[in-house]
Amino acid sequence: MSIIKETSPHIHRKDSLARMLIDVLIALAPVSITSIAVYGLAALRNLLLPVAIMMLAEFVFVLIMNRVPYDGNKHTFKEHFQKGWKAYRLHHVLAPIVSGVIFGLLMPSGSNPGYIIYVALILGSLFGIVIGKLVFGGTGQNIFNPAAAGMVFAKLCFGSKYVYGTNGYVSAVSAGGTVLSNLTETSTNLLGRYANIGDISLWDMFLGRIPGTIGEAFKFAILIGLIYLLIRRAADWRVVLSYLGGYAALMAVAGIFVAAKVPNVNYFQFLGFSLLSGGVLFGATYMFTDPVTMPINAPGRVMYGILGAGLTVIIRVFGALPEGVAFSILICNLVAPALDHYVYSGNKFTKKKILFTCGLAAVFVLAICLGLGFQEVTV
Repeated sequence: MSIIKETSPHIHRKDSLARMLIDVLIALAPVSITSIAVYGLAALRNLLLPVAIMMLAEFVFVLIMNRVPYDGNKHTFKEHFQKGWKAYRLHHVLAPIVSGVIFGLLMPSGSNPGYIIYVALILGSLFGIVIGKLVFGGTGQNIFNPAAAGMVFAKLCFGSKYVYGTNGYVSAVSAGGTVLSNLTETSTNLLGRYANIGDISLWDMFLGRIPGTIGEAFKFAILIGLIYLLIRRAADWRVVLSYLGGYAALMAVAGIFVAAKVPNVNYFQFLGFSLLSGGVLFGATYMFTDPVTMPINAPGRVMYGILGAGLTVIIRVFGALPEGVAFSILICNLVAPALDHYVYSGNKFTKKKILFTCGLAAVFVLAICLGLGFQEVTV
């Protein structure tokens, strides 16, 4: 018996890695086209600049990693370049394009002062591709999602300067902020922050007619991409279902306390707001389903989705940061190798794995009940 060593993603079908990446680009097309239609040149800048930077970084990385090995002779730059160029494959082009497009869609339409958005796009995309991917060995060997890593880095460094688009299509809820950031800014109380969500139209949220990043706000376009990925089997339905289902179930528990304690807040309005605000749907479609950074086995992927859902809810409900999707993705990326440990990994749903999955969900439910049960409403 021979053992063949391969790197992620481990594709269990006839399609190649390049075909899978093309599928993701096709799924990103509805969101990208909608963003360009709404934001114009700002969207083109957000998409093209990160793609160019990530492609260049990937190209330089391939050349460096495949240079002529030292053999005692001096080799010219042309010789090194030719050897590296021979190792350059289609997936080296497509992978940074996918990461660049996702990162660009996670960024705002502008900043104040205006030049900051260019700095954020350049440094964020460099951080995402280099620190999030290339330092681990390149495509298939990274443990972090490059777009999520770049987005978090840019947000932490330049988030206070972001200006979220308000134009003829996008209706401003308040100057400069998103609906989630407005919640945390208008109330210091965990429950009181939801007092005014009834003033926000769920239909406008679905269509993307609210301030936000240039891509994640357009839920209808994201759903088109999600349906395509599921049909093409380029996204694992287990991860999508466990994440979105787990998130909805946990927010349903939180909604009991919100509806009971916050005046004039409708339970179903809260659920709709929680599902349509921020990057939950975008993250479930394009980032949690990254085949490189998620577990290999089926039970591990279900646990992965539930863990991500629970972390997103905990960060959103209890944290000072308005958005928890990107942070939960990076944390889950760190946990994914443990879920694939050879001692207990496997594709069968054993009793122990089912009990562990249920126990994981129960921990998050208990945390929500204890955290919100003793909260009083102040606005």
